[in-house]
Amino acid sequence: MRMKTFLACLLVLSVSVAVSNAACYFQPFKPVNPGDEIKGCYDSEGELHEFGSEWKTANCLECSCFRDGISCCSTYSTPVGYDEEKCVSIFNKETCTYEVVEKNDHSKTCPVYGMVG
Repeated sequence: MRMKTFLACLLVLSVSVAVSNAACYFQPFKPVNPGDEIKGCYDSEGELHEFGSEWKTANCLECSCFRDGISCCSTYSTPVGYDEEKCVSIFNKETCTYEVVEKNDHSKTCPVYGMVG
């Protein structure tokens, strides 16, 4: 009986744990002219960030400014392992999260069995 209970708990735990390995990239600096002084990091919007600073972009990336470049990682995970015929994933850019709902009734959520990214 104990073994069955243990295995049942293990199964529930393995299904409920979301796999998350944030998608990241690093963009090294490329001075326009050799010898130019680099004063910080310019983001995709052209805003200058000081070395050692961190910021969140409108596209749900968390970025950091280093002396040799910019590092950015996604702050969200993408749902996988749901019924794609019956359900659709909708991204909320304000909360940087996905919600998986029925295609015909967005008020009804669908079960999701994994997350990646």
